[in-house]
Amino acid sequence: MIKPFLSHLSIVFCTLLLFTAGNITAQVNIIPLPRHLVVKEEVFILDAKTSLDYKIANDSLKTLANYFTGYIESISGFRLALHQKKAKRIQLAFAKTDLGAEAYELTVSPGTIQIKASSNAGFFYAFQSLFQSLPAIRTNDVLRIPCMEIADAPAFKWRGFMLDVSRHFYSVEAIKEVLDLLSLYKINKFHWHLTDNEGWRIEIKKYPKLTAVGAFREEYPGNVFYKKDSTLPAGQVYRYGGYYTQEQAREIVAYAAARSIEVIPEIEMPGHSGAALSAYPEFSCSHKARAVPTASFWSGRINPADMNVNYCAGNDSSFLFLQNVLDEIMKIFPSAYIHIGGDEVDKTYWENCERCKQRMQENKLGTAEELQSYFVKRMEKYLLLHHKKLLGWDEILEGGLAASATVMSWRGEKGGIAAAKQNHPVVMSPSNPMYFNRYQTDAADEPFAAAASINTLSKVYSYHPQPTDLTDLEQKLILGGQAAMWTEFISSVEHLKYMLLPRLPALAEVLWTPVAQKDFGSFVQRLNAWHFIAWQQKGIRFHPGWFNSRMHEATGK
Repeated sequence: MIKPFLSHLSIVFCTLLLFTAGNITAQVNIIPLPRHLVVKEEVFILDAKTSLDYKIANDSLKTLANYFTGYIESISGFRLALHQKKAKRIQLAFAKTDLGAEAYELTVSPGTIQIKASSNAGFFYAFQSLFQSLPAIRTNDVLRIPCMEIADAPAFKWRGFMLDVSRHFYSVEAIKEVLDLLSLYKINKFHWHLTDNEGWRIEIKKYPKLTAVGAFREEYPGNVFYKKDSTLPAGQVYRYGGYYTQEQAREIVAYAAARSIEVIPEIEMPGHSGAALSAYPEFSCSHKARAVPTASFWSGRINPADMNVNYCAGNDSSFLFLQNVLDEIMKIFPSAYIHIGGDEVDKTYWENCERCKQRMQENKLGTAEELQSYFVKRMEKYLLLHHKKLLGWDEILEGGLAASATVMSWRGEKGGIAAAKQNHPVVMSPSNPMYFNRYQTDAADEPFAAAASINTLSKVYSYHPQPTDLTDLEQKLILGGQAAMWTEFISSVEHLKYMLLPRLPALAEVLWTPVAQKDFGSFVQRLNAWHFIAWQQKGIRFHPGWFNSRMHEATGK
């Protein structure tokens, strides 16, 4: 049984121990901060004489054991023995817990490390806590793990990060690098924004033009998407884009699952669909062929009446097309949710479309907002037939919310509050402060970024996803929170990580650590004691605003 939580005072005392008890306890700089943590003076020496033990017949524990031993080999050069009768052991054992499926117990004594959990996720998270007590890269030093007791579980079950790959395309290798960072900080949802106006990024075999046409656009010098920090060519018009094959997408899903991350695909509808409608204009209201949108699409060079960005809500073929697309998506992604977007729909297309007007008349829909609700509800029914849940941005509230929909609130918390009051599940992702594509500081030398708000590290850390104006029952409908990275101005992996770090660890602590135990000063100390150094050693670019280089010069780290 996991031990009872410490009082707030005890937690503060234990946190202080991390930084006052000498070199050994200073190694315990875990982010997100565990619920219950007691650090002791002794250490466990992890070396080639250590054995890793688990129930041999359990295949899932075998996979986890291979992951753990592989990591230890990468930083030490030796491979841990399995099931050997040696003095020092690391023992994995399933055990029931009252704190949920992701909970774990970790006990480190001089001769034994014991990990107990009720799920694979719990073991994986225990590993991440151990890894943050070890060197981040290959070392010739002895591996010392401080003796400690941890009883841990997340505050929220939805701890998400969204990456837009439509505006800029990232390779399979780059996605895996992002997933590795997410997993280190116990983020468990990867929301993959695969389609938008500027690019369709996933292979659909029934509709090959989605990638042959929709995955590429003709860009030109000076495009708003490439103002600064770009690695893309300049000086000439060029073809830009890319897509993931279904095999590659499955590879990403499997890679994420091995790290206790669920991949949530987003297929935008009914708006933000310019790339798809460039490939198949017959599903738009105008039926006119148009190029995949670029910055010129929005700059006034093209008549808005000539744009195709919405599926025609009056055309049954549009729904059949989307159902066929979702059939293939659902076979690739085993996630409980499919995200359908639903945001920023320009309803003037529908208001000027005779088919859409007829649809409204036949279904007694008084407004274009009600037509949008009709569209979303129709897709919801199809997803439910295939045992999937619909997830959408907060605009899906307009015209009436689909019966079983989950709302992702991005325009502040207003949409999430409204959905919770209607008894719907909610994921909080307010653009202020959860959009990581926005500036981290007002410094003049920052890379070009979205400027609607400055989302500083401290602002991210201070966020709490449960609004106080909800009742206790309504607050339970808040599944958790999520950060988003829209990539209009983020063309390189280096820049992406710069915008992600150190705000990602702050997000992790917001969603994992009980709010009463959070302390920004302690968080920054832990960043400096291990995380900044780990990123630096791995060559990962990060925002240096809270990096105390003088402290590291003084300690020789």
